[in-house]
Amino acid sequence: MATIVIDAGHGGSDPGAVYNGRREKDDNLRLALAVGRILENNGQNVVYTRTTDVFDSPYEKAGIGNRSGGDFFVSFHRNSSQVPGQYSGVETLVYDDSGIKAQLARRVNENLEEAGFNNLGISVRPNLVVLNSTDMPAILIESGFINSAQDNRIFDENFSEIADGIAQAILDTVSQTRPGAKYFVQSGLFRMVGNAEELADRLWDAGLPADIDMYNNLYRVLVGPYSNMNEAAQAERQIRNLGAQTLIIERN
Repeated sequence: MATIVIDAGHGGSDPGAVYNGRREKDDNLRLALAVGRILENNGQNVVYTRTTDVFDSPYEKAGIGNRSGGDFFVSFHRNSSQVPGQYSGVETLVYDDSGIKAQLARRVNENLEEAGFNNLGISVRPNLVVLNSTDMPAILIESGFINSAQDNRIFDENFSEIADGIAQAILDTVSQTRPGAKYFVQSGLFRMVGNAEELADRLWDAGLPADIDMYNNLYRVLVGPYSNMNEAAQAERQIRNLGAQTLIIERN
């Protein structure tokens, strides 16, 4: 069983995008609850950032996810454009195009394409709080454009298929991971803390989340955590390219 954090975007005083009286926050909540129910019916633990029309900031939403110890964070939104009907399709946002989160994003898009949406692919958005401040793999689904008549028709008429498609993408991704397991890449053991700090700084400069802890009276540099072995292996290759020794370790 995995813990899936379900985030219905916007809410309360923040309606999100609005078009002809239709409010993004309402569509987001409706779809988030539907997907959550399917996941629960399939034995997964679901944590909601909201189940009613209330407002929490993106930082509060990320905090709810982090405190839950969730394995995945899935945020529900709808897109909009300056000109009504200018664009149409589903897009899923990620912090970067790597690892299990990118695999999940592509599965979501493919399933929603089967539900009738144009597949606009994934978009890298490292500036979004729910993607850069969550401790678990996170995606943000833009379920069509709210100011597109075509997308609204698909959203309403194929709603069950859309909810099933997103839930199945999550379940398929969960099946290839070990929920609760956290993987780290050990990249050095040092007697002197200054040497560990120098390596950790070099890894951070390369975009790798490095930290230092004590292990058998030595200073250990760890990169991670990663939710699955695939992400850890990608980080390991990057670290080795920097000339550091590596060892993948697992913690529950």
